[in-house]
Amino acid sequence: MTWEWDVIWKYFPQLLEGAWLTMELVLISGLIGIALAIPLALMRASKLPWIKALPFTYIYFFRGTPLLVQIFLVYYGASQFEVVRESFLWPVLKQPYWCAIIAFSLNTAAYSAELFRSAIQAIPVGEVEAAEAMGMSKNVQIRRIIMPRAFGIALPAYGNEVILMLKGSALASTITLLDLTGMARTIIARTYTPLEMFLAAGVVYLAISALIIALFRFMEYRFNRYQYYHHADTPVDLDPQLRDAHIDQK
Repeated sequence: MTWEWDVIWKYFPQLLEGAWLTMELVLISGLIGIALAIPLALMRASKLPWIKALPFTYIYFFRGTPLLVQIFLVYYGASQFEVVRESFLWPVLKQPYWCAIIAFSLNTAAYSAELFRSAIQAIPVGEVEAAEAMGMSKNVQIRRIIMPRAFGIALPAYGNEVILMLKGSALASTITLLDLTGMARTIIARTYTPLEMFLAAGVVYLAISALIIALFRFMEYRFNRYQYYHHADTPVDLDPQLRDAHIDQK
């Protein structure tokens, strides 16, 4: 067996083109997914059963079925209905690019909604009670207290979800899209160098993952700055009645 480095360098620009499409799919579907996940999470966190029923069904379906099946349902399933083919949505649904966006968005919305739901329920009750004591309406509480706080709590877990989205985006190649994996498979069909191309594609995936991890570490530091504050040392001669045991432990 001979290792063909020349093939990697020759086709590396094409792999980068596929990587750009991969990042585009992840970014667009991620933004749409968050837009869908926030109202779903708020509905799931409701105490009223009839409000929780619809998001629970949606989340259960998309978390309980494989992403590949969901992609096929959107890409192949929509075309089976004549009413869809004759509707204004057909110019979008007949394109594999938008079918992938739709499937990825619906899938990540289900997972993200559960993350935000658990984060909302993890917010200390005292913070919500303080907002109510200040006379904030429910909408203001959601906008200024609940969602920013929940986003900070869910941020580490949501970073993992984005990484999973990145890896799941490789399934876009099954519907003819030349993302990073699809481009690698196309090059392999020409050069018969599967090991070299898949290894090069794996390195690119690792590089993208490193960028995502660094971005979320920065965002986590910004949103959760209070966790990194350092209290000043308590003076040794401070009156014992003024000491705070919690601060002293810091």
